[in-house]
Amino acid sequence: MEETRILHWGVGEMGAGMARMVQEIPGLSSVGVVVRPGPREGKDLGELIGLGRSLGVRAVSDPSQAQAKSPADIALHATGSFTRQIYPQLVTLVELGLDVITVAEEMAFPWHREPELADELDRLARAHGVTVVGTGINPGFVLDTLIIALTGACWEVRKIRAARINDLSPFGPAVMKTQGVGTTPEEFQRGLAEGTIVGHVGFPESMRLIARAIGWQLEEIREEREPIISRTHRQTRHVTVEPGMVAGCRHTACGLINGEVVIELEHPQQVLPETEGVKTGDYIWIEGVPEINLVNRPEIPGGIGTMAVAVNLIPLVRQAPPGLLTMADLPLPRAVPRLPRRG
Repeated sequence: MEETRILHWGVGEMGAGMARMVQEIPGLSSVGVVVRPGPREGKDLGELIGLGRSLGVRAVSDPSQAQAKSPADIALHATGSFTRQIYPQLVTLVELGLDVITVAEEMAFPWHREPELADELDRLARAHGVTVVGTGINPGFVLDTLIIALTGACWEVRKIRAARINDLSPFGPAVMKTQGVGTTPEEFQRGLAEGTIVGHVGFPESMRLIARAIGWQLEEIREEREPIISRTHRQTRHVTVEPGMVAGCRHTACGLINGEVVIELEHPQQVLPETEGVKTGDYIWIEGVPEINLVNRPEIPGGIGTMAVAVNLIPLVRQAPPGLLTMADLPLPRAVPRLPRRG
């Protein structure tokens, strides 16, 4: 099998996890790593991702330098959540001739918030003959791609409801900040007003993705966010939550056609929900013919799920047509063969 060479841009919690997975897959090779300017520059990728061995790949802050030294075929990108924030990075990768898989939540369907940037990125990708796709566990899989697949067994779909109750603990500081974890209730409300706390990033993107896939034209999307106040002490690698502080965000959204709710999504996210007896899970209800009621408990873990979906997409993206695509434009993701674990 022809080797696929990987450039890693971002080695935080998600980026590092994806890089570790790449080392276990035959035919994939990490050849470059891009980090922010600072102390991580010059360090070996193996050290940066906690592998315990050298990979002979040194971190740089300039992707052009990485590509010139050891050309890659595709980039695994994990530096932020918002399309406008990461757009210059994606343009750089496309202009370097790389396919791109990003776990930025808004990139699951960037036409919702940034239609002009999405169209321009699509044009650039086509011009350079590369593919760009946004994915993850959610958005990217549980509350959109999986729902779309389930509608394939329906003769009629009248309404879709879904909920994901999950544990935020595997995620890093960026997600803690956008969820308001570790803030006071007053700070949470202020963050909502200022736009620094946004709850789950991706509800409108998931809804637009579902709607486009099954031919619905949503006229309106409504969202509500409220803090989840902790009654217990909670501690993760990245945040401490004391009783009375915010442990997460209860975020709901609905999509309407002709004034009627046709899609309802719920996503209460918090760190260590089990400290208060909350059980995680993924739930999908499709009202139609036939009715579908899918329950998965506990949740598909957000951290490893995001990493796995992205890495498993590599061969599918390499075979995809050029342009800015969505998960609905690709074949269904599936596990790829792995090497036996060491030890």
